[in-house]
Amino acid sequence: MNKKIKLLLIGISLLTFNACDKDDDASPELQNTSINKILALGASRVEGARPIFESYRYELWKDLKENNWTFDFIGTQTDASSYPTFSNMNFDVDHEGRSGWTSGQILDGLNDWLNQTGAADIVLLSSPGGNDGLQGLPYSQAVSNINSIIDILQDNNPNVTIILEQMAPGRTDIMSTELTGFFTQMQQEVLNIVANKTTATSPVIAVDMFTGFNDGLLADAVHYNEAGAEFIANRYYNVLANLLE
Repeated sequence: MNKKIKLLLIGISLLTFNACDKDDDASPELQNTSINKILALGASRVEGARPIFESYRYELWKDLKENNWTFDFIGTQTDASSYPTFSNMNFDVDHEGRSGWTSGQILDGLNDWLNQTGAADIVLLSSPGGNDGLQGLPYSQAVSNINSIIDILQDNNPNVTIILEQMAPGRTDIMSTELTGFFTQMQQEVLNIVANKTTATSPVIAVDMFTGFNDGLLADAVHYNEAGAEFIANRYYNVLANLLE
């Protein structure tokens, strides 16, 4: 693993966040009964750390609100960032993103998180295996973990819709031969997972986050700036607009 990636991982591991207020209530909404419950699941690209780097969640929330969709972001996590109101509404900060976590760590924690939040209707599974690749972990194990994550989500809710990213790349200068190989394999593997894991009641849908993505959309080696967050949010919105009730 090269020096730049090692420094990046050290930086990621130091990012920890406290819960922030949502409508004057610091606790995430748990076991709610609203429709279109959306779980944003992943690592630091989900969590965000503004003003250092952005999550796509805020831009997606604005897109959904602007188009009058009924939905609720769910999760056991919130973040300490400050977000402007939009149309006099406060940002729904609930999510399930943890900075630096690998697919194995997400797999290990998922049942407990779902026990707290209740079942999701839609899951946005971000950058699958991204931290595994950055940390030089085995590709085959990452694939196995991603499949097992989907199994848990579908066992928890046989009608869940899972949107699985073909993830955006890191900055050009960190994309070593090894990391590029991992990234390229995973883009194809996502299509295999979609084909193998889709059921009659639980579609798994690939969303292409890499075509058109470039270094100008990154705040650092792997995380989105505001334009990058908007890019990712738009890709998610285009899928969600055809799925929401």
